[in-house]
Amino acid sequence: MKKNKYIIVGLLASAMTLTSCSDSFLEVESPTQKPISEYFSTDAHLQEAVIACYDPMHWPDWAMGEYNPVNIMSDIMGDDFWVGGSDKTDNDKWHLMFNYEATPVKAIVGLWTDAYSGVKRCNDLLAYTAAASAENDPEITTEKLKSYEAQALTLRAFYYTWLWKFWGNVPYFTDNLEEQPYLADQIQAEDLYANIVKDIEDAIALNVLPMHADDDELGRVTKAMAYMLYAEVVLYQNDQSRFSKALDYMKEIIADPQYDLASDFTTIFTAEGEWSVESIFEINYKSENSTRDWGNPQGAGGTVLPTLISPNNWPNLDGHGAGWGFAPVRTSTYEMYDAADTRRDATCWNAGAISEDYNKRYQDTGFFLEKYAYHLGDDAGQKASAELNHNENLRIYRYAETLLNAAELSLRTGGSETGDAKEWLNDVRSRANLNNLDKATLDDILKERHFEFVGEGKRYWDLVRAEGISGVTEKASLVLTPAGENGETYRTNTWTASKKYLPIPQSEVDKALGTLTQNNY
Repeated sequence: MKKNKYIIVGLLASAMTLTSCSDSFLEVESPTQKPISEYFSTDAHLQEAVIACYDPMHWPDWAMGEYNPVNIMSDIMGDDFWVGGSDKTDNDKWHLMFNYEATPVKAIVGLWTDAYSGVKRCNDLLAYTAAASAENDPEITTEKLKSYEAQALTLRAFYYTWLWKFWGNVPYFTDNLEEQPYLADQIQAEDLYANIVKDIEDAIALNVLPMHADDDELGRVTKAMAYMLYAEVVLYQNDQSRFSKALDYMKEIIADPQYDLASDFTTIFTAEGEWSVESIFEINYKSENSTRDWGNPQGAGGTVLPTLISPNNWPNLDGHGAGWGFAPVRTSTYEMYDAADTRRDATCWNAGAISEDYNKRYQDTGFFLEKYAYHLGDDAGQKASAELNHNENLRIYRYAETLLNAAELSLRTGGSETGDAKEWLNDVRSRANLNNLDKATLDDILKERHFEFVGEGKRYWDLVRAEGISGVTEKASLVLTPAGENGETYRTNTWTASKKYLPIPQSEVDKALGTLTQNNY
């Protein structure tokens, strides 16, 4: 179900005062604009600020002059995709990330700006809610203010999680910077992690987020979404002190009848599959009446992701449309699936077996990501640039991940390999038409995550965090190595611990006037 959540707030109005000694006649006040502190004193305007906090979630696929879709930026550093395009100079920053050779002057920066834009808007909302009062507007209630605060805290944690995973050691602020130069203290990744967790815990403690959003609120933060974000960060940090709490959160979601596995995996990434019983959080995109354009990349509307990753000059066969040929799926990714696994063809579109009549761009394998491929009609009703306005929602958290999180957390807190962990793992396998396992191991669970979440931005981070998990056989340092495929070397560089964080963009280092320490890259 599509919901329009794209109201953008750009209110920077303030009273302008010019003074010189006692010359009060020079004092000028705008007759038409209110100071921000006054504007956000009504509930209607607070709700605008809430919606503005969500808006930067939509930007990474194309904004700030870069294509930085978070799922692809994650997965091209893993082992499931090539980069593609026309050649290595086409989206060259992607190719450098892929090969672990990004540099400060050749590192993605759009995602950095998107994330900090989100942080800034969340900080604004928290300041507005702290100052709001029913004395100014009787529509402002304590319960509403707590809801706005919980949403802002969760979203701020979400945006900082992008920064934490990609860059680690970054500037951190919870009160917006007011004086030039706008500088914030850089903190270490472990301290940023602690702050992220605190925001999530504080949001949950307010006890106002619903476990599931109503139909007209789909796309807003819920308690289940906050629980999933919590589990994601504590697992990535390998923070065993919080595993029990994370497991309790997963069990709460599992016990809620509003969430379940979709009966058919092949329906999940269709238009009808959006906000299904399996969906815990999605970022909404829509094509109908969308106005996003090349001159207005942050406008409300759709996503460019299907255009990016679909085959170039595809002849519009089998319900698919043409794109630019980025992120072709590796042949080995398709081949890792059991032939009976229903996820294989719902994940990997074997376009090359259907037609040879398309432009085979750099690193073409004939396989493309079916989950977000261009399906004819998914840009219907757009009023701007069709290539930017596909209506596929970006799936962030699914119930399948809840089950696999719970299985892993159970084992890592002393649970039995033949108890709940096995049942949760087998639930996911059964839906995929695979046989049940007699027991669950961490290897089994992480491999199942690989099969389940190709193209969803999970695999690379799983390999990196596996470095800290004893006994797991698939780790970044073992898997992300040079290897051959179809006569080509997959990578020339091997992942090492020094590659965990991208270099901080040089443009940001320059703005910081010597206050930022560059990551070791």
